Amino acid sequence: MNTVNLAAVQRDDEVLGGTLVFTTTRVPVQALFDYLERSSLQEFLEDFPTVTREQALSVLEKAEEAFRDAVAA
Repeated sequence: MNTVNLAAVQRDDEVLGGTLVFTTTRVPVQALFDYLERSSLQEFLEDFPTVTREQALSVLEKAEEAFRDAVAA
């Protein structure tokens, strides 16, 4: 079984076929980025109340770090 668990997110083959989701939810992380393309963090949090602001911000911070690392390389 393939499992990845970082504090704010998890990936488990038993949950949505291994899609990366917010921990303790069935909300795909991709949904956050989809919302940010057309709306706001606040709307995402209102529409997905099982995701905490802290979880969403943690994912955004990790994405920012990954982007900075990629640009610096």
